[in-house]
Amino acid sequence: MAAATPAEALRVGGLTPLTTIDFPGRLAAVFYCQGCPWRCGYCHNPELLDATAPPQLPWAHALAFLQSRRGLLDGVVFSGGEPTLQAALPAALAEVRAMGFATGLHTGGMYPERLAAVLPLLDWVGLDIKGPPHRFDAITGVSGSGARAWESLGLLVASGVAHECRTTWHAGLFPPDELQALGNTLTSAGVALWKVQPCNVPVNHTVAHPQESDQGGHVVS
Repeated sequence: MAAATPAEALRVGGLTPLTTIDFPGRLAAVFYCQGCPWRCGYCHNPELLDATAPPQLPWAHALAFLQSRRGLLDGVVFSGGEPTLQAALPAALAEVRAMGFATGLHTGGMYPERLAAVLPLLDWVGLDIKGPPHRFDAITGVSGSGARAWESLGLLVASGVAHECRTTWHAGLFPPDELQALGNTLTSAGVALWKVQPCNVPVNHTVAHPQESDQGGHVVS
């Protein structure tokens, strides 16, 4: 069996030292993990897409920051990019929990098996549901992305971990009636909280043919 990837390998591309909106009910910090396999036209953190970019915040410095905030912060959110892309995520979550912080995750659900592995280490998950399954490939630019995200949704709901789903929407992505139907589908799937976020950046419609993906393959370490 391969050795677990240590937390020191986590590539953190940025930090929000204090937020009241990214982890419901908590005063939290946000670590932005480098790398994402999807190419959504409205991505609000495009500087984090490159998985090979060097970290901006070494893990030792991240831990030192958290140590200085003990008693002031309640939780830590791992966002991105896509945190589950990195093999060091489980170890990083475990270290943060050992310091007494609640842990949250923002994810697009593109790696359901990796999400399942970290759910026991999480207190809350924000899952991006890009749209109805048949719209996913056009939005993400990756073939088969919808099936994987909806598999992650099923795992999350079944886990009992507190969560919410979020959908970034613009009429150019899909029509309002499909948005309403999406909400009904999520409710039927057991989602108690769904937030629709306006798309505040121009939507890139240049993706005509989604690319094949090895989403279930290589873990970035």
